[in-house]
Amino acid sequence: MSVSHESLLRSHGLSVTAQRLTVLQTISDHPHITADQATDVAREQLGSISRQSVYDTLNTLVEKGLARRIQPIDSPALFEDRVGDNHHHLVCRSCGLVTDVDCAVGARPCLEASDNNGFVIDEADVTYWGECPACQEASTSQVKHQTRKENQ
Repeated sequence: MSVSHESLLRSHGLSVTAQRLTVLQTISDHPHITADQATDVAREQLGSISRQSVYDTLNTLVEKGLARRIQPIDSPALFEDRVGDNHHHLVCRSCGLVTDVDCAVGARPCLEASDNNGFVIDEADVTYWGECPACQEASTSQVKHQTRKENQ
């Protein structure tokens, strides 16, 4: 495990444990991973770790600001270690692929509310929805195939 992950945990007041190091490394290596997927990866690394331990560790990392939890519509919660930069996400409506996209303006918050209602806004959460290149290609191929079939 990375010494920087150990230092990161300590700097946020967390004890360094094999479970925390493994889960932190997992979300670093696999951005936008579900808790269940993180459990599978962590078990490959550690041999044994309970699903509850992974969930608890992910929640602790989010609470301490070491991880970010996002939840696109109709998707389980996804976790990543890219925090503090107010970036946004692109989500494919067809396959569910999630990709990071930098803030539109580059400063926090990147969107100004038309009326802040007295709030001090420090973050904007934007999700762009569409179709990824692979799904676009698959759709185009399917239409071409269907058109050929209909013309035969």
